[in-house]
This record gives sequence, structure tokens and C-alpha cells, in this order.
Amino acid sequence: MSPLLHTAPEVAEAVAAGRPVVALETTLVTHGFPRAQGLELAGALEGEVRGQGAVPATIGVLEGALRVGLSRGELERLAAEDVAKLGPANLGARIASGRPGSTTVGATLIAAAAARIRVFATGGIGGVHRGDAFDISADLLALARHPVAVVCAGAKAVLDLPRTREALETLGVPVLGFGTDELPAFYRRSSGLPVDARFDSVGALAAAVASHFALETGVGAVIGNPIPTADELDTEVYESALSGALADAEATGVAGRDVTPFLLEEVRRRTGGRSLESNRALLLSNARLAGQLAVELAEHCAAHHTPRA
Repeated sequence: MSPLLHTAPEVAEAVAAGRPVVALETTLVTHGFPRAQGLELAGALEGEVRGQGAVPATIGVLEGALRVGLSRGELERLAAEDVAKLGPANLGARIASGRPGSTTVGATLIAAAAARIRVFATGGIGGVHRGDAFDISADLLALARHPVAVVCAGAKAVLDLPRTREALETLGVPVLGFGTDELPAFYRRSSGLPVDARFDSVGALAAAVASHFALETGVGAVIGNPIPTADELDTEVYESALSGALADAEATGVAGRDVTPFLLEEVRRRTGGRSLESNRALLLSNARLAGQLAVELAEHCAAHHTPRA
């Protein structure tokens, strides 16, 4: 893996010294938001991480390498070019092609684990899609293979949340709630699905994450951080938008990696942009918590002489 992995000096030095680092993905820059907004948001997320005392490591593919810790110029290149959305299955081929790509949760987990980063902030993880097509995101298996704590607002709300929760349990991925007893539902704070444990302080959450990693199972963890109350989508507005988006996806035959971006864009259109505002708010909240968690985790590991990787 090492010849294909290029880690920015600031990130490599922080990891080597045991200082807190937070991984960030790039699909939101190229596919989750209009590109100008995505680029601005990428900078804002890095700012939230730094504001908590951690080093941000935004991840993407450029010039035949998986780059951990993109510069502003590199982010601008990703935002300007026609880039592929990369998961675990197409990551290697894209690197070999020399062409640029943005990383999904699954691909970012690969890079973060390889770079020995233990905390990753994103919006929502992928999971089991609705319907009977047996469409399951590679994010779930990546979580089961790479020991990284993923701070998120649950799974993307366009998914089948009960099946996604069941899949996480089957794969042995702990779901830990921060200030919640339920798996968050992305645009909504509650899903009705229980977490494995609730934590109301970052210190207690970090201790639990450290204990999980000390078991050396090689399995990641989901940290459910509910969207701020003021930024929740109204239930009726959201459900109406989602049902319309799902009907459009079925009618147009959207499939595979295109499903989630299509549905999120349709929800955005049908809510008059309100879903995009909610998405931005939850991403910033997750980056903030991830920075705090990375700091506490580094301090916990130093105090208990526990290796970080």
C-alpha cells in the first residue's frame, strides 16, 4: 500500500507523534454539493477540526496516488475537474489510471487506516438501500475491516435504516450514540433504532473507543451524532421529498453508485435547498465532535500507554 499512499508532512508528523488527526472525505466536494459550495465546505470542515486542536487530513486521489492531507490547491483541482466517485471496488483501478477521484466513506476508511488515523468525520455512512435489489454499500464492509471511528449523523436517510442497523450488528461494528439512545437518521435526530451504548461526554466516548480498538478486532466503530435540533428537516417536508425522489429513481432506472447522489439531489430540489443547509450543519457538527474525540483519544492513549495503531 505504501507506494500508493502519499501522506502530507503535517499529517505524518502528527500521527508519528501521537497527536490528534481527523480524516475527511472528498465526495462531498465533488458530488454532495455544488462544487463551489463543496470547496468552501471542505475548508470549513478543516477549520472545525483545527478549532478543536486536531489536524485535518482530507483524502482524495490525484496523480496516481491516494493522498492523505490535501492542500488547498489540490482540493481546488478536485473541485474543478470531472472526477470519479471512488469506493473500495474502483479505488485501485482509478489510482492506476492516474486520473483524479474523490473518496467515499469506504475508500476514506482504507486510506485513514493505512495512514494510522483513528477518527474520521463524515455526514452519513452508506448502508442497505430500500427495495429488494440487494444494493448494499461497501461502506459497511469497510467499517468491518478498518479500525477507524466514524463520526456521522447515522446512515444516509435515503437508506433502509432498520436493515442497515441490522447489518452493522451482524458485522460486529459497534454503534455508539453521543447524547442519544437512538441511531440518528441524518436529516432527523431519531430513527427509533437503538445504539449499543450512549455517551454524554467526549471523555467517556473516547475511553469506549480506545477499549474497542484495544481488543484488536480490526473493526471500526460508528459514532452517531444527531443533527443539531435547529437544523432538523420538518418530518412532513422530508418524507414527501424522499418519497418523490424514490419514485423518480425507480422510474428512471438509476442504479449502483449513482443512486445516493441522485436521491440526495432530488431531496435537495424538492425541499427548496433546505436539505442542503441541514447537510452542511450536520457535517460541521460532526467535524467538531470528531476533533474533540481525536484529542481525547490521543490523551487517553498517552495516559494509558495504549498504542494508537
